[in-house]
Amino acid sequence: MAEISVDNLVRAALEEDIGREDITTNATVPPEARCEARLVAKQAGVLSGIVPFRHAFELIEADVRNWQSAKDGDRFVPGDTLATFSGLTRGVLTAERTAMNLIQHLSGVATLTAEYVDTLQGLPCRVCDTRKTTPGLRYLEKEAVADGGGANHRHTLFHGVLIKENHITAAGGITEAIHKVRGIAPHILRVEVEVGCMEQMREALAAGADIIMLDNMSLEEMAQAAKEAHGQKVLLEASGNITLERLRAIAATGVDFISVGALTHSAPAVDLSLLITNG
Repeated sequence: MAEISVDNLVRAALEEDIGREDITTNATVPPEARCEARLVAKQAGVLSGIVPFRHAFELIEADVRNWQSAKDGDRFVPGDTLATFSGLTRGVLTAERTAMNLIQHLSGVATLTAEYVDTLQGLPCRVCDTRKTTPGLRYLEKEAVADGGGANHRHTLFHGVLIKENHITAAGGITEAIHKVRGIAPHILRVEVEVGCMEQMREALAAGADIIMLDNMSLEEMAQAAKEAHGQKVLLEASGNITLERLRAIAATGVDFISVGALTHSAPAVDLSLLITNG
């Protein structure tokens, strides 16, 4: 399924960028011309997206040969060569922007995630992503989070139960919502509840939530929640208003996870360059 999704995504991205044809390249480059290509880092970062990067050239039938590359999750510094290959020049130039858009964005996600993960070094707390992903790119963006050392939250609505504020309102309360979910969910599926204050936290704890998301709570409230949950079979997740500056202080309250939407929705693209020489 993942391979099919990546294939469909890259195909759609190529069609979006090319239209009927690459007029500039077809007018300036002979069909038989070949080139040597080199992907070079212009800043430090963490690599992600090497598979869709290569797949863009393969789909355009660039006759990719002599491929060598770093691996997703590898760290790099300015000047590092991340991939080299030879191919038909027309195909390489036509697929270049699509391939670069994908690998620069995904490496940006991995790089930002690594910065968050590194900030928590030595603390028993993990950084995880959210469903605040780019439509169509979720699989790849969550892979990028993993490449950066982060953890994945649920991939789809089907992969877990997360009772949020509007669910609580619709169900008539936290306890009611948890009971309704327990009535239909498989026993192996963990139930998470979002709370915004200590009163709700205590209700979720009493109702048997497996995970409690502490949404936009103060450091003092999170520390109190961790104290009251200590010794019970429940995990705590901090969410909302998460920044690098506050990250260690949040982790020090005793929460188990910190979810950060910015990992996927606000990661700046990494500066990479694709250079060719005539083959």
